[in-house]
Amino acid sequence: MKVSDYMLERLRQWEVEYVFAYPGDGINGLLAAWGRADNKPVFVQARHEEMAAFEAVGYAKFSGRVAVCAATSGPGAIHLLNGLYDAKLDHVPVVAIVGQTNRSAMGGSYQQEVDLLSLFKDVASDYCEMVTVPEQLPNVLDRAMRIAATRRAPTAVIVPADVQELDYSPPGHAFKMVPSSLGMPHSVPVPAAEELRRAAEVLNAGSKVAMLVGQGARSARAEVEQTAEVLGAGVAKALLGKDVLSDDLPYVTGSIGLLGTRPSYELMRDCDTLLMIGSSFPYTQFLPEFDQARAVQIDIDPGMVGLRYPFEVNLVGGARETLQALLPLLEQRDDRKKWRETVEKNTARWWEVMGRRAKVTADPVNPEYVIHALDPLLPEDVIITSDSGSAANWYARHLRMRGRMRGSLSGTLATMGPGVPYAIGAKFAHPDRPVIALVGDGAMQMNGMAELITAAKYHHQWEDRRLVVAVLNNQDLNQVTWEMRAMEGAPQFEPSQHLPDVRYADFARMVGLEGTRVESPADVEGAWAAALAADRPYVIDFRTDPAVPPIPPHATLDQIEAAAEAVIRGDSDRASMVRQGIKAKIQEFLPSGR
Repeated sequence: MKVSDYMLERLRQWEVEYVFAYPGDGINGLLAAWGRADNKPVFVQARHEEMAAFEAVGYAKFSGRVAVCAATSGPGAIHLLNGLYDAKLDHVPVVAIVGQTNRSAMGGSYQQEVDLLSLFKDVASDYCEMVTVPEQLPNVLDRAMRIAATRRAPTAVIVPADVQELDYSPPGHAFKMVPSSLGMPHSVPVPAAEELRRAAEVLNAGSKVAMLVGQGARSARAEVEQTAEVLGAGVAKALLGKDVLSDDLPYVTGSIGLLGTRPSYELMRDCDTLLMIGSSFPYTQFLPEFDQARAVQIDIDPGMVGLRYPFEVNLVGGARETLQALLPLLEQRDDRKKWRETVEKNTARWWEVMGRRAKVTADPVNPEYVIHALDPLLPEDVIITSDSGSAANWYARHLRMRGRMRGSLSGTLATMGPGVPYAIGAKFAHPDRPVIALVGDGAMQMNGMAELITAAKYHHQWEDRRLVVAVLNNQDLNQVTWEMRAMEGAPQFEPSQHLPDVRYADFARMVGLEGTRVESPADVEGAWAAALAADRPYVIDFRTDPAVPPIPPHATLDQIEAAAEAVIRGDSDRASMVRQGIKAKIQEFLPSGR
């Protein structure tokens, strides 16, 4: 047995089903071992190493398991970095296995020689090791798997090409040998009784309680709902926690932040008490004023408590276990009913506003209508991925999570490009569930089109072959265009912002998938229905209006003035920009029922 054979065997013992990868001579030994192992675990061939890493992140996010990606030495390893940083910043367990030049060539400025230990030192800071002798295994691989799982972080194992070809020899019962064992320990901390009592005192004293939940609260849905009922609280959701609670609950105000909703902004603006659970939401300006609210935080990571806000009590523990211990100490008060009614009224009105904004005419199609029309058509077990950019605005604001629905995006890194590979990773995690990717034309041109080839290669293996890629094709890098207008008061700079029009649906059909282009609002619902009924992945090329503004929930006077300044300076799209901005914003001021 070669070292490469043993590595694959050990991955199988860890119950790894897939490795998202791209080949290269730096991992030739592993590739040969895959051939001898009858392709187990399955080698999933992406079009690019960055996409392999994104697919691993998507798989890990939606399966809850450790994902594995692999790449060759030098450029292949470098390409993994962006996806691995996405995993690091969103706290996702991914193990990267990368090749390296032969040990005899190290330090000799050899072809494709890169100091991978230094390169991966930051992105895989929790664990990054190079295997130089067979006896280091299985310890190195086991620790990479275990640390990735328990610290929810990317780890890296570097294996020189010649080491892969060595005969495997296990660590012995000897000095400076480090044997290892399988198994993923599971331990969830629960705060001490005194800390729980202090937290309960703060929460019980509040009359206008706001809750903010993130992805760390996903396993505690029932407990979060029960806590909100006892405290009479409204609940906002960080974008990575969008699927934690159902948006059918009247007190759930939706997403928070620049891409968030008006009722979430109002919830934080008017509350006197804040309970944050399983979130490291970074934007302090969207939280209550520092002297406004008493606050309690619950997080499983002691390194993440006490951030973002002057919390009075920080509880380190699992969300479900901590809330179960805290709930008996909480008091229900009748004087919170008016607060809850206000929260529910603001939320209901928001959904009315979004419905009206979706109906605003645009040229040719309003992107808000594209996503709003999808909302009632969503299958109850759908998985939704969103790319970064203006598509994330509409994902955050127009889609209501309910039932078993799952959703995610690149929350903290906010990188372009993960929408389609996330969706492919989700299909390998749940081949029996439909998946929808919402992407802008910038991200689609950057790498989404190439990954359609990956979807075409593998969709026959999926029990439910529905993978819908919706491209918001406005021929503009729209989010940056609007940021230039609002933050810099600068007009659209066409050399950097304008994108060529591409027939994305035609390309999908060319690689054996299905697709259609939509250039009229009348065809939007029919296109969604056709895609959700298809027997293979389906691309919808929505021709959307770049002048529909992603207005932030707080819409300050400064931003309005900055946009006006852009008009004065001669924005190439100024007339349409002003018209669409006024039409969208006025929907917030129309009386209900209009």
